Amino acid sequence: MKIILLGPPGAGKGTQAVNLAQKLKLAHISTGDLLRQNVSGGTDLGKQAKSYMEKGALVPDDLVTQMLQRRIQAQDVKKGFILDGYPRNIAQAKALDAMLKQENAAIDFAVYLEASEPVIIQRLTGRLVCKNCGANFHRKNMPPRVEMMCDKCGGTLYQRTDDNEATIKTRLEVYRKEVSALLQYYEAKRQLHRLNADEDADAVLNEIIRLAAKA
Repeated sequence: MKIILLGPPGAGKGTQAVNLAQKLKLAHISTGDLLRQNVSGGTDLGKQAKSYMEKGALVPDDLVTQMLQRRIQAQDVKKGFILDGYPRNIAQAKALDAMLKQENAAIDFAVYLEASEPVIIQRLTGRLVCKNCGANFHRKNMPPRVEMMCDKCGGTLYQRTDDNEATIKTRLEVYRKEVSALLQYYEAKRQLHRLNADEDADAVLNEIIRLAAKA
């Protein structure tokens, strides 16, 4: 089973990906985690990515794609994966299809988590991130057991400087413009399912599991 999770910032992709991977016993592949692992591990791809990140530039598609290609060849991915944070555009979607074709595989379906702007703003303005492992928490919805300390690794939590209402609105506008073509790509392939991510996280999770059972 190979599932893609798509959605704007604050839609809950990361949370759903972790829970879905546990429920379906599949690997959770986050491109954010892949980048951090390659950089901290000092891989050749990580060193190249770090040079862009230090300049504040986006890591090129081909570097991220190469990291992903190595990741999907790992043993724990043989049963399938939940992909979170990739693809971000049609070029990446086509690259993903090509690399899976080499493995005689294909995406089973993609889920687009649709969330309203007020809900996204509420979620992101309260978001806390671990400096060490990157885990997400929320001041109200999912507070850490110890204030400003990560439950998973004990690292310090912080609020991202771009998690403010004005910046969030700008990010959402940019995201919606970028994602429209990608959604059309998966709709044309009849692989896209849209879900209301304003709903309770458990309800959304159960709906994705239902889709997986039918795939």
